[in-house]
Amino acid sequence: MTTGTEASPHAERTEPPCPFSITVEFTGGLEMLFSNERKHNFIIPAKLSDGGRPNISFLLKHLADNVMKDERKELFILEDNVRPGILVLINDADWELEGEENYELQPNDNIVFVSTLHGG
Repeated sequence: MTTGTEASPHAERTEPPCPFSITVEFTGGLEMLFSNERKHNFIIPAKLSDGGRPNISFLLKHLADNVMKDERKELFILEDNVRPGILVLINDADWELEGEENYELQPNDNIVFVSTLHGG
């Protein structure tokens, strides 16, 4: 019989979880903002410095601040979110079905950004 104050053998570990990899792709012209590289592989921390899990918002900030070489960040990010006219797919599903920017990234996720805006 346990009193509730004893440590459970199934208690959550205190060591930080391992980082994991995700793939990010840009199409429809967005790749031009990312050094003309369509596909990028990233190692993502399992926990952020604030203790939270990385989500799409974290990814957007990381992409704009660290990966995007083009100075015209407003062509990708507008008011800390994806610019209107950019479709976001999470593992081939519309991000609206997955919680949009609040979706917590998972190992081996494939995130695709597709520009639907075309000149003419």
